[in-house]
Amino acid sequence: MNLPRTSTGTILRTTAHILNYYGLHTGAQFASAEGRLDICAAIFRAVTGRTPNCFLTDEDTALLQIQVCEPAMDAIRMLSAVLPTLPPTDPGTGTDDHIEHICHWVTKPVWTGNADDQPPTTPEVIGAILRAAQAADTFTAAPHRNAA
Repeated sequence: MNLPRTSTGTILRTTAHILNYYGLHTGAQFASAEGRLDICAAIFRAVTGRTPNCFLTDEDTALLQIQVCEPAMDAIRMLSAVLPTLPPTDPGTGTDDHIEHICHWVTKPVWTGNADDQPPTTPEVIGAILRAAQAADTFTAAPHRNAA
């Protein structure tokens, strides 16, 4: 898939608009029949402009589509970086699992271990996405250290 390159900050801001419009999905699969989207599915839609049917029915195929979409993965890694916890390690690859990090952040109150913790609300999720967009813009706007 040849997509025009869009900045990570723009992708994340578009993701925030998508989640605000369609709603945040936190159930099984990456999307709901009502149109709600998981954060990673919303990021994928922000990049590609589409939500494949596999997002409703086939988690493995949906995960693969997200993983091979480089701009989506860049945005997912940026969002993961602004969260208050570290991503888990994928036992198969030994690398950070940013998709799992984001998906669990919105569904399980595990980040502090406090039993009273609740998963973030949709406005809190959108706020984190917008902070990640600002961070991405800041990182890409910084001049190269050898410039000048």
